[in-house]
Amino acid sequence: MITKILVDIIGFVLIFYVAWYFWFSKKEGERIGLAGGVQEALVTVKGGYTPDVIVVKAGSPVRLIFKRLESSPCSERVVFKDFDKSSLLPEGDKVPIEFTPDKPGEYEFTCQMGMYRGRLVVE
Repeated sequence: MITKILVDIIGFVLIFYVAWYFWFSKKEGERIGLAGGVQEALVTVKGGYTPDVIVVKAGSPVRLIFKRLESSPCSERVVFKDFDKSSLLPEGDKVPIEFTPDKPGEYEFTCQMGMYRGRLVVE
């Protein structure tokens, strides 16, 4: 009986930790430096976005280069709703998306179905 209770408690703790990690923890993100007047990062697409949190400075141009390494239909397009930008991502090609974020804040980017998610943090 005590073993069953211990197993249940450990199970609930693990479930809580997994939920907290994926939904509530804030990742620091990859900080992008300025090179040649542009903040540039390579984002690989394979089961999600890597990196999935990108930190940039407001007022400087951003170039995110997406490289899709899978054939999942979900990853065919990346969408930056707040910047009114989206692009098809042919498998294996590098596709740049350029814009200049003016206001600090957090902006989400997703696949066309909203299953893959990333975050652009503008400071």
